[in-house]
Amino acid sequence: MKKSSFRPLLVPAVLLAAVTASAWDYTGHRMVNQLALAALPADFPAFVREPANAERIAFLAGEPDRWRNVPDPMMKQSGGSWTDHFCDLEQLPAAGLDPAKVPSFRYDFILQFAAGRATHLDKFPMIDPAKDTDHTAEWPGFAPWAITEYYLRLKSGFSYLKALEELGTPEEVANARANIVYIMGVMGHYVGDCAQPLHTTVHHNGWVGANPNDYTRWSGIHSWIDGGFVAKAGLKLEDIMPRGTPAAPLALTPRPDGRDPFFVEAMNYLLEQNKLVEPLYVLEKKGVFKAEVAATSVEGQEFIKARLLTGGQMLASIWATAWKNAAPDTYLRGQLIKRSAAK
Repeated sequence: MKKSSFRPLLVPAVLLAAVTASAWDYTGHRMVNQLALAALPADFPAFVREPANAERIAFLAGEPDRWRNVPDPMMKQSGGSWTDHFCDLEQLPAAGLDPAKVPSFRYDFILQFAAGRATHLDKFPMIDPAKDTDHTAEWPGFAPWAITEYYLRLKSGFSYLKALEELGTPEEVANARANIVYIMGVMGHYVGDCAQPLHTTVHHNGWVGANPNDYTRWSGIHSWIDGGFVAKAGLKLEDIMPRGTPAAPLALTPRPDGRDPFFVEAMNYLLEQNKLVEPLYVLEKKGVFKAEVAATSVEGQEFIKARLLTGGQMLASIWATAWKNAAPDTYLRGQLIKRSAAK
């Protein structure tokens, strides 16, 4: 292997230790959620902008990474597992699947991928059991399914909030709003993850396989892009906030193939970010992400700022879509009417 253009020795060891455990690092994830809050349309429910709720949404951006910081392998495989944070899209065609046609139901996809992987084992690396204690290495990642599931939870939250605002008690309304704040904050992590192109590719920790362009194979590139460069460049929320624009709900229409239209939007979001994987490696080879130029590298900083802003804009659109598409919970409303009549 040729010598990489990246110089990891220039990255302080303490800084690397701080950023290897999380995606975008907490600072970046927090910025994505804050950018999303700023991009919400003016008529979005105002309670999410109340200072305490806005701070909680920002804080919760880091929650899924905190779930991964425990030593329990079964926790790592659970709903907040590492595999919900990414999707290595190149693995889908390797298993004989078209990313533009995969099913919107998570377990339908799991069955299809498992069968395709078993049929094309020669296209996948061997799994070392010693490095697979959480039993996730055989999966490509489920980020678009995780994003879809959180969208549907948020839509449900707005549905029952609308019923409770009409017929519920102040305490019930407050609890429903707290649930919405929680879901908004946590889901922002996964949307933010996928704004970073290395969360959409097998080349997530350095270029793998054939490498005719001599891109870096350094395994630390992911954590450096996620947090090390952001910290070294001193990127701040106020550097990016003025570029945001009011988000609009996604246009969801029924599909002739029967797949969920929101899931298709989520998958398309990942496919668009995946197009930036090689441009990111080109920039790395050019040297714009080096530690010693981070504070002055306009090209490097602009790439990262655009990714954070993309994550924030997409997240705001998802939040707005859930709110706009949530009809009042008719079952709950009926129960509340019965409760009121019984008084």
